[in-house]
Amino acid sequence: KAPSGKKDQREDDNQIKDVLSHMRFPQPPRRTIAEAPLRDNAARCTAPGGWAIFLPVKYVSAAPAPAESREPGGQSAGLDAYTPEISVAAAGRQWRLTRAADLEELWEAMTADPHNFEDERLPYWTELWPSSVALAGWLAARQEEITGRACLDLGCGLGLTALVGQWLGARVTAVDYEEAALHFAARNADLNGVAQPCWALMDWRRPAVRARSMARVWGGDIMYEKRFVAPVLRFLEHALAPDGAAWVAEPGRSVYEAFLHALHSGGWQGRRVHTARVEPLYAQPVPVTVQVWEIRRRAD
Repeated sequence: KAPSGKKDQREDDNQIKDVLSHMRFPQPPRRTIAEAPLRDNAARCTAPGGWAIFLPVKYVSAAPAPAESREPGGQSAGLDAYTPEISVAAAGRQWRLTRAADLEELWEAMTADPHNFEDERLPYWTELWPSSVALAGWLAARQEEITGRACLDLGCGLGLTALVGQWLGARVTAVDYEEAALHFAARNADLNGVAQPCWALMDWRRPAVRARSMARVWGGDIMYEKRFVAPVLRFLEHALAPDGAAWVAEPGRSVYEAFLHALHSGGWQGRRVHTARVEPLYAQPVPVTVQVWEIRRRAD
């Protein structure tokens, strides 16, 4: 958010965690992408390094969306409540995104197996965060850097930035920790007339792409807890090409102070390359200020 709204954002985040902290969710099987079986009616694609990726086709139902509230002149005034279909302007065009129709159904699906409650799993993927919208705009501005090159979307969620990258001509591999997210992301590619990126179910703590194979890696608001900082940097060390760069969009969360400190002490250099004010998905009086950081290995 804008400076005056940062405190409110952190308070909102803390309230969400307070409400949901008693709930725990099953960890996905500990396997590499290459070991993951293809599902029924799934499509096969190949990420750099020859990994077989499955494209999930069924998980949580979707349903027609109710209409958004509108301001005079037809501009969106922001949603008043959760809806299973949303529309957003980004990278010079309009995008329609489907997501879980019923949050209660989503919770039930994620907690169905009582034997795998090893890791806290909150369904952040089913929201479209302002950082993703800002990052989509940055990708459009840097199209010449990604066209025709192997790129990776880290924590792709509903797929917006993966689809924007693919639409702009990048060869995108998009990964997420949640299979349901990939299902909706794949559906959203079809919905928006974009060629399917290579979708991959992956834990960033166990990289399943060829070492140093990605020209660009990007992610929108992927580090909302300090415990994610070290794994993300290790993933970047593994996946980024020697001359590659990562773009991380963030809305001013305090965790990014730890991230920037870890960059400078861990052989990386980072600089802010883009700032955008984004109208949030849900109605609120203050736009969200998002910053995009470019991260590269420090020159010797």
